[in-house]
Amino acid sequence: MESDEQKVLILEFIKKHSICVLATVTAEIKPEAAVITFAITDNFELVFETFTNYRKYQNLKSNSATAFVIGWDEKITVQYESITEELSGEDLKKYQEIYFQKNPKLRNWDNLPNMKWFRATPTWIRYLDNNTDPKTVHEFIF
Repeated sequence: MESDEQKVLILEFIKKHSICVLATVTAEIKPEAAVITFAITDNFELVFETFTNYRKYQNLKSNSATAFVIGWDEKITVQYESITEELSGEDLKKYQEIYFQKNPKLRNWDNLPNMKWFRATPTWIRYLDNNTDPKTVHEFIF
């Protein structure tokens, strides 16, 4: 399978999901993980939100390196490492719309106090399908 076909396979797999595990690191270099709701762009950017009083917000402010795990119930998973940044201005509106297109029932979260929005840009992605023999693995460095 060619690289472009592999990327399409991975993107379509991620698009089937709306929750994932986000891993962040505290200022004291302690790991933390949380299940979150997300959306993805065609450029493999993940969009998500959190509240300023949540631990992950403080972690994201002190260290922009993040990791995600998407999918697991079909014995297929994507590991995703990234640099994450808080959104503002025109970017905020653009990425919120992407998020709400994927998660329309959450649109009422748009103006909640202390809500902050983030974009994760991939640095490395690995797709692993444990249903095949041998296992199917596709890996990309961005």
